Amino acid sequence: MSFPRYPAYKDSGVEWLGEVPAHWEIQPFKHQLDRNDGGVWGSDPDGIDDTIVLRSTEQTVDGRWKLDEPALRKLSEPEIFGSLLAENDLLLTKSSGSSLHIGKTTLVNAEIAATRCCYSNFMQRIRMRPTFLPKLAWYLMNNDLVRLQFDLLSNSSTGLANLNATMVGQIVIPVPPVPEQTQIAAFLDRETAKIDALVAEQQRLIELLKEKRQAVISHAVTRGLNPDAPLKPSGIEWLGDVPAHWEVLKGTLIGTLFGSEQVPDDAVLDEGDLPFIKVGSLSRDSFEIESWDYFVDREVAAKCRPRSNYIVFPKRGAAIFTNKVNIVERPSLIDPNLMGWEIGERAVTAFVAYALKCRKLDELADVSTVPQINNKHIAPERFAVPPVEEQHQIVAYLHAESAKFDTLTTEAQRAIDLLQERRTALISAAVTGQIDVRSAD
Repeated sequence: MSFPRYPAYKDSGVEWLGEVPAHWEIQPFKHQLDRNDGGVWGSDPDGIDDTIVLRSTEQTVDGRWKLDEPALRKLSEPEIFGSLLAENDLLLTKSSGSSLHIGKTTLVNAEIAATRCCYSNFMQRIRMRPTFLPKLAWYLMNNDLVRLQFDLLSNSSTGLANLNATMVGQIVIPVPPVPEQTQIAAFLDRETAKIDALVAEQQRLIELLKEKRQAVISHAVTRGLNPDAPLKPSGIEWLGDVPAHWEVLKGTLIGTLFGSEQVPDDAVLDEGDLPFIKVGSLSRDSFEIESWDYFVDREVAAKCRPRSNYIVFPKRGAAIFTNKVNIVERPSLIDPNLMGWEIGERAVTAFVAYALKCRKLDELADVSTVPQINNKHIAPERFAVPPVEEQHQIVAYLHAESAKFDTLTTEAQRAIDLLQERRTALISAAVTGQIDVRSAD
């Protein structure tokens, strides 16, 4: 798509903004604000007439709502009166440890306003004057035109980036005539909706590819590659029927499970002689370790027993639900939140890794406040084990199929990235007057 330029431009007087349409104005944001005030936090809720208080966690990075578990707080009547959100208010994150989040802004719609919610003291409520359309302000504030200004204005002396009312009012914005603001906002609503729909299609494709990959792995490690192979009942619910010539073996017969060595926390370094693997080192989408960021020195390594060619996976906490199963080929040590599994001669390490990933760690773990997996879960668990040569064939097949899924997923993600770049560029061009959308259908 291509759009015409405006008939005439003028120098905005702002170096990073450049030229704007000749009839537009350039103003500090404060000239367009009716309200620019901070929020409240109140006290702990007591279950009686508590009030929803919105926080930064209810906002996505790109300025959308994510109301999963909004906080309930006990507020006084004056606090509610002063911070009650109304339709078309803008809610801005003014304190964050990340430049990605500082300044992210959501627009209060009728549904949000109907909850009679307030907002926290880490947020800033913006209410526009009639001379500036709230929806257009939302597009501006979630675009680099404003977000980079917020990033520069915020300070980080405490490790957090902070904005205040004065800083919010200091940003510089282009101001078209009100009728034109309505046309620009309508254009952006229409065009970004088209782009968002295309992005959603690609995201659905990625999810379908994940499901298909999982189905291919599950079928291969429980049925094999020969569709005509006679089957027998495995006696195990998650396995079902398996090829008649396969064994069904307990984990303890497949390999040796092991935990971490006694390594002092202060002995784990950014560099050294022997890799030390943490939960954050693991990859979710492949068997390869994602990062080799931790090590122990030679002196500590000499007191430990490094292992190589083993499977590693999380054994406690929320990490279990990530289902990260990796294969470690290098001599290394693991931290206490991980478990290792050395595979014996009856099985192929990669085949068992596929089978374990198919089994899903969260389905093996104890259901408790802190999910856990240890020897008692893996050792008695039964897995279908074909002859070793057949395992190699299945692994080769799954590696090839996984590579195909990876390629398709990469292509879909590249399409998403390009669409999002297009969306950002379109918004920037429209709100700065680089394109004239007044006559766009």
